[in-house]
Amino acid sequence: QVQLVESGGGLVQAGGSLRLSCVASGRTFSNLRIGWFRQSPGKEREFVATISSTSGFYAESVKGRFAISRDNDKNTVYLQMNSLQPKDTAVYYCAASRSSYDVTQAKTYTYWGQGTQVTVSS
Repeated sequence: QVQLVESGGGLVQAGGSLRLSCVASGRTFSNLRIGWFRQSPGKEREFVATISSTSGFYAESVKGRFAISRDNDKNTVYLQMNSLQPKDTAVYYCAASRSSYDVTQAKTYTYWGQGTQVTVSS
């Protein structure tokens, strides 16, 4: 069983930055793929970024603005979000998977955090 807790959300003006954190329980964190997804009211959950033990992968909508990283000693994955825009407003969720297939699909991820709200004002 893996438990995930996100933090770092908040209200920021357009052009600003936030760093989200996802802390995971468990002793096998380094073997887990961690993904970030987001969901706005009335919209489906959307892939943002994912990281394996070695590399990250991003949605086109955030490429060049967001950076995902991990610290296995702290069981933590970070999502650094720069140049934020109002369209980035959503609840952001981190999720964990032991699979390397369909990594942009929410169904691939078994464990989910409770989410953290990010609001970008214009």
